[in-house]
Amino acid sequence: MIRHIVFFSAKRKEDVQAIRSGLRELAAIPHSSHFEVTVNTKVDPLCDAIDVVVYAEFADAAALAAYKAHPVYAETTRKVRPMRELRFSADVVAEKE
Repeated sequence: MIRHIVFFSAKRKEDVQAIRSGLRELAAIPHSSHFEVTVNTKVDPLCDAIDVVVYAEFADAAALAAYKAHPVYAETTRKVRPMRELRFSADVVAEKE
């Protein structure tokens, strides 16, 4: 399983909910086994730069690639990119325990 985690910061704080709403459209893409978009609680005082987090799980690299190739992904990127300041992404393979 691949965990896809993406962190966003808004250029303007008033755009945080618009970014979240835009990113929630990605849930329509059928390739993830789990998908959520949340607002950062900013409990950690040392890192409050992140406003919105996307967390998704994919069975394998092919499913993740299909997700990123989907037209909804491109459209969402087009809508959200002008509102965001930072975007950090990590795709990690879950270790079996």
